[in-house]
Amino acid sequence: MKAFRSILGIGIWFALLTLAGCNRPAVPRPDQPRLTPNVSMQDITFRSGSLEREITYRVILPKDLPKGQRLPVFYLLHGGGGDFREWSNDSDVAGFAEKGLILVMPEGESSYYTNSVDRPKDRFEDYVVKDLITDVERRFPADPSHRAVAGVSMGGFGAIKLALKHPELYTFVGALSPAIDVPSRPFSIKRISQYRQHASIFGSWGSQTRRDNDPFVLARKVDPDKIPFIYATCGEQEGLLPSNRRFAELLAERKFHFEFHSGPGGHDWNQWNARLPEVFSSLLKHLSDTAPSARGTN
Repeated sequence: MKAFRSILGIGIWFALLTLAGCNRPAVPRPDQPRLTPNVSMQDITFRSGSLEREITYRVILPKDLPKGQRLPVFYLLHGGGGDFREWSNDSDVAGFAEKGLILVMPEGESSYYTNSVDRPKDRFEDYVVKDLITDVERRFPADPSHRAVAGVSMGGFGAIKLALKHPELYTFVGALSPAIDVPSRPFSIKRISQYRQHASIFGSWGSQTRRDNDPFVLARKVDPDKIPFIYATCGEQEGLLPSNRRFAELLAERKFHFEFHSGPGGHDWNQWNARLPEVFSSLLKHLSDTAPSARGTN
């Protein structure tokens, strides 16, 4: 009995330690943007009407802006667990601004860039497609006819979903390892905390909100010829690969303008960084209305 009590006490002690650790505030990572000599960076904080609060986004643009000229703007959405600093700190994206692009990196928290069901003030879809665009185009020489959006993981899901729901806003969409199946993922005991988080955003299983934000459902309903060109990729060591392949098959079946690539790599910036030159090459190719479109290459 004494031995049992001793073991029980140790278990409770470890549990308390674990709970205490969970309640500690996260230690913020150092902000170390990987800039190049010919670009400048600004962090903009403004009040979003959709979110009913102030929020920050980061901008990287050419240091010497051409006078009287508007530039294409590329919105880069971070992944789950990241923030508006992720793209600038974990990737070599800054160098691509030297090609005459304005790069905008919004804060998306853990929203999946979706208007939350349970949190009425977390209207992140409205924030990105309304408030953010308006503020960027008011402050910077951004060309509204040459907008593009891309993202990694959660941000890749957001980029595809926003382009399918608001195709008039963008000319190109990039998705690296998009969490494309999140609204349709079934309940799992192993992922119960993740499921609860997703339910707070998308609603209960089978809800209309889930269908309205499910890329598979949206891709079956929209006119493919009205959707911007989609560049998507996923690593062969990722659990997301099967769902991404299914989505690519759907795009091919419905004759969307897209390309999908798979290759070695996991769900991390090592793989995503290696893909960035291809993403930006495809972006620059498709910014022009006269550029030829590719269909369904692997």
